[in-house]
Amino acid sequence: MSQNYKGSCLCGAVRFVVDGFSPKAVHCHCSMCRKFHGAAFGTLVGVSGLKWLAGTQSLQDFTAPNGTVRTFCRVCGSSLGFRVKGASAADIELAIATFDDDIPVQVDAHIYTNYKANWCELQDPLPKFGEGRLT
Repeated sequence: MSQNYKGSCLCGAVRFVVDGFSPKAVHCHCSMCRKFHGAAFGTLVGVSGLKWLAGTQSLQDFTAPNGTVRTFCRVCGSSLGFRVKGASAADIELAIATFDDDIPVQVDAHIYTNYKANWCELQDPLPKFGEGRLT
């Protein structure tokens, strides 16, 4: 029997559930993630079995000049997810901070560190990639 993990935006208008996670979760330091999340980096993970429980009418996408798509709540502005250029809505990576409870995910890398904020010091032992993760 699979476990369900619920999440939501700040105002609660958007609610979702997933039943699994990718084994790869990252802190992304690209300038777009930093601005989108209003933080030193965005922490994202791929999910499986995503179901939107409420608020799909409040979902808004922003397509960046490079074709990546960021999804947020148009009511409260919460950063919810990210998709690479050309990815379907089902292939969204969700912001880990949007989950309501603890989730079985461990961040395993920092990516796009060539663009990290100069005031952000990376002192943990995670692998650091100047651009995207090496596959």
